[in-house]
Amino acid sequence: MRVDLGSLVEQVVSGLGYELVDLELSPKGRLFRVFIDIERGINVDDCATVSNQLTRVFEVENIDYDRLEVSSPGLDRPLKKLVDFERFAGHEIQLRLSLPIGNQRNFVGVLQGVRDGEVLLTTEKGELSLPYADIEKARLVPKF
Repeated sequence: MRVDLGSLVEQVVSGLGYELVDLELSPKGRLFRVFIDIERGINVDDCATVSNQLTRVFEVENIDYDRLEVSSPGLDRPLKKLVDFERFAGHEIQLRLSLPIGNQRNFVGVLQGVRDGEVLLTTEKGELSLPYADIEKARLVPKF
């Protein structure tokens, strides 16, 4: 029986009270990168806690890997799930669509939230309603 790594990591991370933001696997599956978040922000102790727990679980589940990295998603946090687009309404984001609208695939603007499966974005050109299913990549734009 093959273990669903994404579900396993999600279960461990959320069980510890964190949010799994993203999981990256190297092409040969030798390096796991786990990005976690929590309302107050992530510190080194949080990363160590999650790393230690995942190491134990991977050992029990016989998951073979060379390196595990656990970190914060950073200031330019990726937006992956529909709830992310609701949670970060009011923040500036940049996103790329899998299919262009007109001749444009990349957009920057202030996220207005979600309505009927569409992500609402205010750009210099006005209000846009973009299908969530067509979003290839989206992340927060850090403010300094």
